[in-house]
Amino acid sequence: MTKMKLENWASLAEIIGALAVVISLVYVGIQVNDSAGATRSAASNDVNVALQEWYMQVGSDKETSALLYRGLMSEKALPDEEEFQFLMMTHGFFLAVQNSFLLAEEGTIDEELRNSLYTTIGNINQLPGMERYWGQRKAYLHHGFVEWVEQISAQGAEQTMDIYDLESRGRSASDIE
Repeated sequence: MTKMKLENWASLAEIIGALAVVISLVYVGIQVNDSAGATRSAASNDVNVALQEWYMQVGSDKETSALLYRGLMSEKALPDEEEFQFLMMTHGFFLAVQNSFLLAEEGTIDEELRNSLYTTIGNINQLPGMERYWGQRKAYLHHGFVEWVEQISAQGAEQTMDIYDLESRGRSASDIE
């Protein structure tokens, strides 16, 4: 067996080093992919939790629920303090929805999650209180989100949510005020 020259050893070391770099890059790629998946999962969970908390807070407090309902259904502004509460409560909801819109736009969450809110927005944006809210607060929201919501509103509700359909229950907006 002949002795390897220093050049041969250097070439072998270079090949081994190149293989180590390739293996390291594959490993990093796998880690980045896992990290991106974890980030998407966490972002989706955060969106769901924010909306769930909003719904639970509104739905579990009788006064808050009644205020939101009156605000949505009333053609006229509520008394000052109630109108302020209604606008802030509604803005909280729209900030959560806007968050899901922006995360879907950048690809952090699945568009299907964002689009799950499509019917809700289509239904509530037809209500008198939403017209008041939207006219006062849309300037505080992201331009792309505003365009998305207005596109939904222009298309109208896909299906009516019975809770908002006063006529089917023999009531009118003036009954709420």
